[in-house]
Amino acid sequence: MALTVDIHSFSYHLSQIPEDPTGHGGGFVFDCRGLPNPGREAIYRTMSGLDAPVQDYFLNFPEVARFSEAVAVLVLQTLQTYQERNFAHLMVSFGCTGGQHRSVYQADMLRMRLFQEGRYLVEISHQEQFRWLKQN
Repeated sequence: MALTVDIHSFSYHLSQIPEDPTGHGGGFVFDCRGLPNPGREAIYRTMSGLDAPVQDYFLNFPEVARFSEAVAVLVLQTLQTYQERNFAHLMVSFGCTGGQHRSVYQADMLRMRLFQEGRYLVEISHQEQFRWLKQN
C-alpha cells in the first residue's frame, strides 16, 4: 500500500496550523520563522517560495539547506516506520509569518525530496496561495 504524505504551507499570522482531515491528529509542524526572510525585501514581496529568484535567495544561506536536510531526515525516518506499521498517511506542515516565502519553499523542497525517493504519494497545498496570486 502506498503511503500518502500531505504537505502544507501556512501563515502563523494570517491563519492557523492546517487541520488533519484524516482524523489522525496531524503530524509534523515546522516553524520556518527562524530562517532568513526574503519577504522583507521589496524585490521579492510579490513572489513566492516557488519563484526562482526567491529560491536563489535561499541558496545564499547555509542554515536554510541545513533546515531542509534536517526536516527530510526526520520525515524519511518516520515514513520508514509508518510503512513498516502499515500506516497510510502523514501530514507535514510548514509555517512562517506570511505563508508565502519560507514555508512555501520548505514545503516544495520536501515535496521534491520525497518525489526523488519515489515511494510515496505526495500532495501539496499552500494555504495562503490565493493571497499571493492576488498581488500579481
